[in-house]
Amino acid sequence: MKQTIVIGAGITGLTTALYLRKAGLPILVLEEAERAGGQIRTLREGGYTFETGPNTGAISFPEVAELFALLPSGYEAATPEGNCRYIYKKGKLHRLPSGPWSGLTTPLFTLGDKFRLLGEPWRKKGNDPYESVGSLARRRLGKSFLQYAVDPFIGGIYAGDPMKLETRHALPKLYNLEQEYGSFIRGAMAKAKEPKSDRDRLATKEVYSAQHGLETMIHEMVEQIGPDNIRTGASVTSVRQGAAGDWLVTYQQGGELHEVPAERVVSTVGAHTLASFLGETLPDELLSPITSLYYAPIVEVAVGFDRKVSNYRGFGALMPSSEPVDILGVLFPSDCFADRTPTAEGVLYSIFMGGTRYPDLIDQDDETVRALALRDLYKVLRIDPRIAPDMVHISRHRHAIPQYGADSEKRCAAIAEIERRYPGLIIAGNCRDGIGMANRITQATQVAQQLIAESDQ
Repeated sequence: MKQTIVIGAGITGLTTALYLRKAGLPILVLEEAERAGGQIRTLREGGYTFETGPNTGAISFPEVAELFALLPSGYEAATPEGNCRYIYKKGKLHRLPSGPWSGLTTPLFTLGDKFRLLGEPWRKKGNDPYESVGSLARRRLGKSFLQYAVDPFIGGIYAGDPMKLETRHALPKLYNLEQEYGSFIRGAMAKAKEPKSDRDRLATKEVYSAQHGLETMIHEMVEQIGPDNIRTGASVTSVRQGAAGDWLVTYQQGGELHEVPAERVVSTVGAHTLASFLGETLPDELLSPITSLYYAPIVEVAVGFDRKVSNYRGFGALMPSSEPVDILGVLFPSDCFADRTPTAEGVLYSIFMGGTRYPDLIDQDDETVRALALRDLYKVLRIDPRIAPDMVHISRHRHAIPQYGADSEKRCAAIAEIERRYPGLIIAGNCRDGIGMANRITQATQVAQQLIAESDQ
């Protein structure tokens, strides 16, 4: 039985490989970096435990819970304080409404838009399949909801612009609520009444990390896949079809070229890298709609203090693009998870910067980034400027978050056509099917199930 080669050892690649391995199928994972995990990485510095990439995930789909059930450590659910989220408006943080009463009393939205929300169930359904998230939100909810709910939310999730993201691909659940039920509110109520299976109930929506940080789950997945089945420092240079209809994968490792055969090849790496190994195999009319996908850059700054420095506690705070700050948002990991600071009195913050709002920040020097991050952190959380941080760590991701814009339909159509024309080649990863960890795990599970089913035929 010929092996399946998985390109990329991020969460998508590792999840795919783990399920194939458990099904008894031969696999080989090739990862260009010297470590597995992709953007998931946990560091420890001065007693602080922090993430340099994603900080948390959510149990949004049963597949996430099922994956953690296979891992010895399971997952660490966020504390109840993680339910408190803030939006910055006019120099002050306001709690994001969590119910009807707080929705009526919050200063985030105008009185007119609050009344407008009451009429949302009877508002006419849109008919533009390419409508942007921002346009949809403004049409159904009003300008203030766009400005102080949807805009910061998109900035926090996609580091993007809601007016440039296509709802059908960026927020498919929201799009489907309107299309199927004619209303967000009616749709949400109908969904809540639908009977749920035991498997459906696994999707608890809990916010999670892992004990000692998210990289714990990476280590445990690698252990179950088998370290010998994962080759790091292996840069794939070519994927081409062999004479017998199989695939030949060439990669460079330690200065040497290796060529290995495969029955199936699953690419889980970023869209911007595909041309480097598929450029000679796929025609440009199929490859370019995928490789042109724009990835927003992110600069992440972890900041630790050895004592409480702010009265704000919760999951974190998001910044609307209309507010005069240079950060996209800040998370409060030490409020949500244990053992993130050297002492119980310490606090840890994770600041996110850049995105499509400030893409040039990725090229600023550390001194500039540090100054901007601390200036806005102190301003937003009202920290005494006389208190200096005990730890500051800067991480940069030039190709961090894909932007599902107006070209999404062409990209997904190109991927489908590639997989039709070239059996055994699967283009997975965050170029389609969502960007969050839950989306990645779910996609990978489905890819693995497809390959396992084909092997049984």
